[in-house]
Amino acid sequence: MALTAEKRDPETASAARRRSVSVLGSTGSIGVSTLDLIEREREKYDLVAVTAHKNVTSLIEQARRLRPQLAVIGDTLLYDELKAGLEGTGIEIAAGRDAVIEAALRPADWVMAGIVGTAGLAPTLAAVRRGAAVALANKECLVSAGSLFLAEVSRSGATLLPVDSEHNAIFQVLEADRLHTVDRIILTASGGPFRTWSREDMAKATPKQAVAHPRWDMGAKISVDSATLMNKGLELIEAHNLFPFGEPRIEIIIHPESIIHSMVGYVDGSVLAQLGSPDMRTPISYALAWPNRMPTPCARLNLAEIGKLTFEEPDPARFPALRLAREALKAGGAAPTILNAANEIAVAAFLGGHIGFLDIATIVESVLSKSNSVTRAPLDLEEIYEIDRIARNCAEELVQLASR
Repeated sequence: MALTAEKRDPETASAARRRSVSVLGSTGSIGVSTLDLIEREREKYDLVAVTAHKNVTSLIEQARRLRPQLAVIGDTLLYDELKAGLEGTGIEIAAGRDAVIEAALRPADWVMAGIVGTAGLAPTLAAVRRGAAVALANKECLVSAGSLFLAEVSRSGATLLPVDSEHNAIFQVLEADRLHTVDRIILTASGGPFRTWSREDMAKATPKQAVAHPRWDMGAKISVDSATLMNKGLELIEAHNLFPFGEPRIEIIIHPESIIHSMVGYVDGSVLAQLGSPDMRTPISYALAWPNRMPTPCARLNLAEIGKLTFEEPDPARFPALRLAREALKAGGAAPTILNAANEIAVAAFLGGHIGFLDIATIVESVLSKSNSVTRAPLDLEEIYEIDRIARNCAEELVQLASR
């Protein structure tokens, strides 16, 4: 099981000791929410490092407000602006890809892995290799590089704390010392903005419509993934790597209210669910305070006001992304890496107005079929990057054909 540390008794945990933390991707939505929680209980946390890719203005503001030891901007062209913005603060500054990795290597007890995309692989792996508790919000770590990351977690004794609301929900209700009593795990999906749309209507969907998620406030790429249900397909692969139950025992159900974030079914027929308002600060707080809990400003549930919770089976004909993700998981090897890379290119092309909404899944399926000879799992990051590059190039060629 990837969650290597046992859940401990809060009474015996060293809750009184200040926890040192680093936030990789501090200016993104996950990073901002993490810093919000840290700031509310500042006396409990020592902030070691914060990093951003290009948003130097927000990084400067965060660093001046929270005074980390180190602030890193990924884009080296922005180093001078970062330096000027933090002049006189005593905060160490750095820039570039290697500097982001070095930030992950700083001796923090807990690291938020919030850098989006393949750019987050190397820094997150660096934190894992030194045995940190890693709050995992980067999907690519377990989708594109699952076998590599799990091997390093096992070797180093690191702890993976899932931050995705669905996996965090499972972690909260899973009886870690009685895994043999688990019958299945159930991931919930909102169904996205096109849950009730016909394929004919989906074919005419615009990027603006696709990013208008009915429940969650997310970035454009993740919102489109939610609209295609690819987001849930990627979470299926993550769940397979996080929890030792196998693909056939991972179910997906549509739950439009997004109140139940996931469930665990047990052999006696019991199903335990984690409920909460759709606010990412809830799962982040559970990872940040683990093995304890911490107060959050998240809205409290009023079940009487909600009135009802509804569920439905996903439609494989309208949402083929779920099938593609299961097929990639079953194929193993480099297939999940290829799936993720092709999807990123196709989603970007849709957002850019170059292809239609339904073309996203078509392009991903075509790239997977062209790459079915890659059956061995990547051995290192360099190999993952190369497979990712080839898959992206293939997807871009298909985008060109589809946009003519």
